[in-house]
Amino acid sequence: DFLNNKLLIVHSIRNGISYSFYNKIKELSPFTELDWANFLGVSTKTMQRFKNEKKHLFKPQHSEKIIELAEVTNYGNEVFDSKNEFYEWLKLPSIALGRMTPLELLMDSYGKEMVMEELSRIDQGIFV
Repeated sequence: DFLNNKLLIVHSIRNGISYSFYNKIKELSPFTELDWANFLGVSTKTMQRFKNEKKHLFKPQHSEKIIELAEVTNYGNEVFDSKNEFYEWLKLPSIALGRMTPLELLMDSYGKEMVMEELSRIDQGIFV
């Protein structure tokens, strides 16, 4: 329900996502600790520090990225039978995505939109 409430998402981004909420998203996602650190532009050591801080709130730009990746995860898990199959797809270069891997494209919002569009095509049975 959270991902369907755009106003709640806006407020959450502006107030900062808590580490505990991020952790719930992380557990549902196929991404590794290193993937998350790369997406957020921080080191894995920084991610460990965030984990150890009581009541850590991510900055708005990090919170927005976490929500974007939650959206991709939600849709990817719908399209693929398992988190593992989804993660394997994310690591494969795609002709439709300029021979880049979907994982590479998730580094920015434009790439995220391309990945979402490709997931939609797969969901509809349209393969390039």
